[in-house]
Amino acid sequence: MNLHAAEKRINELRKILDRHNYLYYVLDSPEISDDEYDRLFRELKDLEAQHPHLSDPNSPTQRVGAKPLEKFSQIKHTVPMLSLDNAFSNEEFGQFVDRINRFLGREGFYDFVGEPKLDGLGVELVYENGVFKVGSTRGDGYTGEDVTQNLRTIKAVPMYLREAQYPVPKMIEVRGEVIMNKKDFLGLNTRREEQGEPLFSNPRNAAAGSLRQLDPKITARRNLDIILYAAGSYDGVEFKTHTQMLEHFKAWGLRTNPHNTLLKTKEDIFEYFADIERMRDKLPYECDGVVFKLNAISLQRSLGEVSRNPRWAIAYKFKPRTAMTKVLDIVPQVGRTGILTPVALLEPVNIGGARIQRSTLHNQSELNKKDIRIGDTVVVERAGDVIPEVVRVVQEKRTGREIPFTMPDKCPVCGSRIEKLEDDIFYRCINISCPAQVKERIRHFAQRSAMDIEGLGEKWAGTLVDEGIVQDVASLYALKKEDILSIERMGEVLAQKLIDAIQRSRDAQLDRFIFALGILHVGEHIAKTLALKFKIIDDLEKATKEDLQQIEGIGPEIAESIHDFFHTKENRILLGKLMSFLNITNPYEGAVAGHLKGMRFIFTGGLTALSRDQAKQLVEQNGGSVTESISKKVDYVVAGDQPGSKLDKARSLGLKILSENEFMKLVQDKE
Repeated sequence: MNLHAAEKRINELRKILDRHNYLYYVLDSPEISDDEYDRLFRELKDLEAQHPHLSDPNSPTQRVGAKPLEKFSQIKHTVPMLSLDNAFSNEEFGQFVDRINRFLGREGFYDFVGEPKLDGLGVELVYENGVFKVGSTRGDGYTGEDVTQNLRTIKAVPMYLREAQYPVPKMIEVRGEVIMNKKDFLGLNTRREEQGEPLFSNPRNAAAGSLRQLDPKITARRNLDIILYAAGSYDGVEFKTHTQMLEHFKAWGLRTNPHNTLLKTKEDIFEYFADIERMRDKLPYECDGVVFKLNAISLQRSLGEVSRNPRWAIAYKFKPRTAMTKVLDIVPQVGRTGILTPVALLEPVNIGGARIQRSTLHNQSELNKKDIRIGDTVVVERAGDVIPEVVRVVQEKRTGREIPFTMPDKCPVCGSRIEKLEDDIFYRCINISCPAQVKERIRHFAQRSAMDIEGLGEKWAGTLVDEGIVQDVASLYALKKEDILSIERMGEVLAQKLIDAIQRSRDAQLDRFIFALGILHVGEHIAKTLALKFKIIDDLEKATKEDLQQIEGIGPEIAESIHDFFHTKENRILLGKLMSFLNITNPYEGAVAGHLKGMRFIFTGGLTALSRDQAKQLVEQNGGSVTESISKKVDYVVAGDQPGSKLDKARSLGLKILSENEFMKLVQDKE
């Protein structure tokens, strides 16, 4: 075959394969067998191999061609990807409609579109002149991660938009949900169980973990799916209604949900909701409710959003799934701070496709209040269709042979004394070297919002401690590749990745380091507050309880916890070891004396030049603070795109209102 004929056949095969992908994934109407599709695919692959200069990153054969990344880059959304407010009853949905009427200043009922609420990971795909260019996760709604090469591996994501019915726009940002279907989730967990790997707790976690793999070949093996349901910004097309938008999506080859329905009355709404709830177990994916959106785009724009929720849409959630089962035993579980948590071991029961065998009982006080005993028959629900919770005891099933649970005197892991302060509800193991605590501390220390040691999760933290390879978080930094190669299922590549991730974490921000230490009651917010106040860790270590209580947001209990941590001998030794390995910098150094010192800010609406978190960090680095509650104590209200009700309240209080440009000028003007 000469070059001209090869090029012609390659282009022809790409179009044929794209068409069959459209028939299979969008219309659910395949015309050829899987074997015939594979034959065409192999022919294209062979021709591209013979003529590499004709390669195209959007070819069907290149969906898994990218090299693994070292890390994901960030992408700012031009229009914020908002979250939805929830309703849990017909009455609450009625209140949602009443709010729309009040805001629009009219009475009536408007056309809505009903869509099954998917339990997956929100994403945005950007098409320019019909070509897929870039894709990102929702992230915090303002900034997401660039997962373009992983989205290419999903066969339902078209590389080109079709022009058969509607002209392709110059640019469009298409939004939807990456999901893992139930059968693929079960297959994935079966394979992981056979290989001795930790199981995913639900399809959503599996989908999120799969899409965020640095190696797209791993993502490709997970068989992810996608359903698209909204647009961000767009150029070269106009939509009058949401249904019109969905029609365009489908014609362009973008997969939408076949259960999407236009609804014209409240009766239609409630009937549709009941229908989807009845069929939820038959759907191929997890569904935890229905999303209702106003159909008219003009009304959507008039309503805008409040906080991070659109006023024109709501998620009407299904009632939690419940089942009856038996409490086989109650065992104490030791956490990173030594707190013992009672956990119910349950007779396995299936709730909404998930096999439930364990449920936390939180603490002895909560357990006593519900009067849960070993041998009881109980009602268990999956809160949010994810977390199993023992709701109540079925009293009429009691036989009198049930056994009340009490906390042990000795730690079930290390045998050390258990302590409970008089005014405390928690029981604690006092041994800081308890293996259970060490495992949890390492897992906490390594998490993304702390030291961000990628790959060091629950499984490897537990293995490193059980094998005696690490004794505390400081000993992580003394590890060499040869120290961990002997661990079962730890190959050369994985070992090197783990060592590299540990070494990268040596350079850390002070607030992340404080959070990573796992001090009782010190979360990310308090850690950042402490970094704003103290330049270096030594200053925090020397602070008295009185010093700490002078800081806004820190009361006596938190102050005592921080002070006790830094005045415990074992912790001081551990801190000394860590500081010999780490380079801790403070991005907030000088913030207390910054030109925004003492000023309080509130943000409302979407920002364009930076994310909400970045804006908050700018304020804090210059000595100011950001609050969510509007009052006369607020110095500045920064109004971005489509501001919410806070702007109206700010005006009524006579507060100073800044545009985004005025805010940036204020931050940058340090004279």
